[in-house]
Amino acid sequence: MDGSGTGLKLDIRGMDEKVKIVFQSVDGDRRIEVAAPAGTSVMEAAIMNNVGGIEAECGGACVCATCHVYCDLVAPESLPEQQVDEDDMLDMAAAERRPSSRLSCQIKLSRELDGAVFILPEAQV
Repeated sequence: MDGSGTGLKLDIRGMDEKVKIVFQSVDGDRRIEVAAPAGTSVMEAAIMNNVGGIEAECGGACVCATCHVYCDLVAPESLPEQQVDEDDMLDMAAAERRPSSRLSCQIKLSRELDGAVFILPEAQV
């Protein structure tokens, strides 16, 4: 028990840790640096910081591909393994699918991603 009578324990260690990432236009002309709490998805970080170019129509449920990003400039070992549902949804992306394509709703911010640059495709819908 935690003393509250609920029996629930909440581990808040690291929740106040901010991770800085960059969103870059596909042509490299526009760069937007944002900071968001560790554990937040890259998509949520974009939405919370009003980054244009991430539509997020499904709200992060991995059923729309409107949060597509290119991870050319992200260390592959810092990214989670791509799951089958994400791989399938990327086939529906409006912009060209590349080997570095990912859905930003499936990438959670962590220390390993601090400073990572996510490239926004030319279209989401």
